[in-house]
Amino acid sequence: MDQFTLNLLVVGASFVLYIGIAIWARAGTTAEFYAAGRGVHPVLNGMATGADWMSAASFISMAGLIAFGGYGTSAYIMGWTGGYVLLALLLAPYLRKFGKFTVPEFVGERFYSNTARLVAVVCLIVMSVTYVIGQMRGVGVTFSRFLEVKTDTGLYIGAAIVFAYAVLGGMKGITYTQVAQYCVLILAYSIPAIFIALNLTGSFLPQMGIVGSYEPGGVSSGVSFLAKLDSVLTELGFTTFTAHTTNTLNMVLFTMSLMIGTAGLPHVISRFFTVPKVADARASAGWALVFIALLYTVAPAVGTMARLNFTTTMWPAAVSGKALDGEAVAISAFDTDPKLSWVKTWEQTGLLIMTDLNGDGKIQYFNDAPLQAPAKAAEAATKALVDARTKAGLPEAADLTAPEAVAVNGAADAALADLQAKLVAAKAALTDAQGALMVGGKSVADRGWVGNEVTKVDRDIMVLANPEIAALPGWVVALVAAGGLAAALSTAAGLLLAISAAISHDVIKGSFNPNISEKGELLAARISMSFAIVVATYLGLHPPGFAAQVVALAFGLAAATIFPVLMMGIFSHRINKEGAIVGMLVGLVFTAVYIFLYKGWFFVPGTAVYADVEANWFFGISPLSIGTVGAALNFISAYLVSSVTAAPPKHVQDLVESIRVPRGAGAAQAH
Repeated sequence: MDQFTLNLLVVGASFVLYIGIAIWARAGTTAEFYAAGRGVHPVLNGMATGADWMSAASFISMAGLIAFGGYGTSAYIMGWTGGYVLLALLLAPYLRKFGKFTVPEFVGERFYSNTARLVAVVCLIVMSVTYVIGQMRGVGVTFSRFLEVKTDTGLYIGAAIVFAYAVLGGMKGITYTQVAQYCVLILAYSIPAIFIALNLTGSFLPQMGIVGSYEPGGVSSGVSFLAKLDSVLTELGFTTFTAHTTNTLNMVLFTMSLMIGTAGLPHVISRFFTVPKVADARASAGWALVFIALLYTVAPAVGTMARLNFTTTMWPAAVSGKALDGEAVAISAFDTDPKLSWVKTWEQTGLLIMTDLNGDGKIQYFNDAPLQAPAKAAEAATKALVDARTKAGLPEAADLTAPEAVAVNGAADAALADLQAKLVAAKAALTDAQGALMVGGKSVADRGWVGNEVTKVDRDIMVLANPEIAALPGWVVALVAAGGLAAALSTAAGLLLAISAAISHDVIKGSFNPNISEKGELLAARISMSFAIVVATYLGLHPPGFAAQVVALAFGLAAATIFPVLMMGIFSHRINKEGAIVGMLVGLVFTAVYIFLYKGWFFVPGTAVYADVEANWFFGISPLSIGTVGAALNFISAYLVSSVTAAPPKHVQDLVESIRVPRGAGAAQAH
């Protein structure tokens, strides 16, 4: 059976399962739509929470980030897992005891203000929409490869599947669907990792293989796995994989942003409203950590092994010796060697591009970062001269540096001659850079190389392509496809439900139509979710980065808005409605504006004020890390405003005290 048919069968079977569960568990009441009837077992809720949490960023992107980012990207693992500890200890049980359906509803009741509730709705929607962009991106990437369609087409298919089971099932359908999706995604992540770890390190456990010895094909090399990876990468001019090379302040702020952002994610918090009692909320968080750890402890192994496999594919001699002791992989091998057929397949998606820049029939993969600026300058100078010649009505020139290339009516044109001089200077600068860049003890120029010929490798493909790179069986490749889709779809459904609940329950019922019938509210919830899917699909067509980056932006927004107001609402008697409203607005506006300055206003391409590079970051703080600063401003603003305005009413202060008493929790109630 060919790979495409196998992919269709496995992915199709998983979709039939998801939709079947949604039909079986279809929500018939608002309590079932928002909170799954409050009857989910803690173990099942922990598993569903794991699926809700382990999004396309975790499944698809995180290992890709580790593969190309090295030690610095460990912040993702520390931040995302640490956030669950905060959630379990500081938020989940107290919010469950409060007995509401949504986070904005808690904010409105605790701060005795419908305005505070609406501000929380705005914060939730901005954060959730940003987050769901990353999931739709992951769906498009996965479909584009395994169903061999364009990324945009894959995104449309994924949106249709989410619509089918999320709109129909609500929280009840989504919960039990996510249990199935967790089983699919953890098997899809672990099985290839075990195969690859056995092949590269001889260890059955990937977690142990990464710190073990390098044993390709069972043959001991006498060096550790990480030492082998470091030596191969440094030989090709890349940074040492295990070295700490990032801005320490930025790394700390980024880790904290992910951590408190995790604890403030509304779609995850809402999972703790689905269990019968407060003790179950704590148990659910504990089980969720267990289920999440099964993937997160494997991710570093997947990322490092994917990077080594990819590099040794480009330089076959690196498997048993030094990369440059042999030749680079030949382009012809992509057509003749079945083990390398994945290259052509992924090139069709546009997510992997290899270009023979020097025409030698091979693909040289190395770090050409010092060449990129002069190469771009030469490219820009070439384009400027070509455009000017076209405007002057001149035909194409075989040699743009020849005297006749700037001649008009037999005489040199001054403007064209000036552009030609700039082109000659730019090419000379590029040649000098090629002569100065040393790789393996010889200059790039002496080797006859022009630049890195792996001109694009999208980080989101590394987990998906890993089984193919490692030449694993076809059923493993198909399982990974199903796992990637399960990860993206499960989180997308949870986010869309959070958006839907905020609009139907907190805006429509809470503010505009308190007397709406249950049937009317249920219809409004389904219409809201349908609209949210359309918006998410559109934004997924133009994401501001790859999946994990987009998700990290959402965590920054959650950290700066939702987490502080929940913490103050639970643990402070003195923070009042004015303080909460000002704090949320300050956190939201500050963080969103900082992100938009580098990512484009409302993520619209081409509208960024500054290039998103470290040299342009204020105080060295990246847009991914700014959520921590936004959270601090939220806390400070809320405290200052509350200190100069009236204290909350006594019944609200009594309510805060009662939330923290670990007894007497009732069922979640509609208001």
